[in-house]
Amino acid sequence: MIINHPLLGPRDAQEFTYLGDASLISRPDAQDDNAAEKFHDYLYLRDNPAGLHRELWFHETGDRSWLVVTRNTVTHEITDVQLARDVARKEGRSK
Repeated sequence: MIINHPLLGPRDAQEFTYLGDASLISRPDAQDDNAAEKFHDYLYLRDNPAGLHRELWFHETGDRSWLVVTRNTVTHEITDVQLARDVARKEGRSK
């Protein structure tokens, strides 16, 4: 599988480590009401979709960046790759 890194161009997937669902970017606020329940869901509940899925990948043997990769879990076709920091900023999670 080839991942088209936004800064470095096409890279073999072996350079990366898959870390799971990209929803991990949206960590719950510890000060929220029901924080314990929200953290339980955040840590333990995961979808296992057949089709398009947003995933976190870490460029371990490269520039050590975090990426959000949109991949079809059936065909392994990658349709979008973004830096995780840019995704977090769009969602208001980072400066």
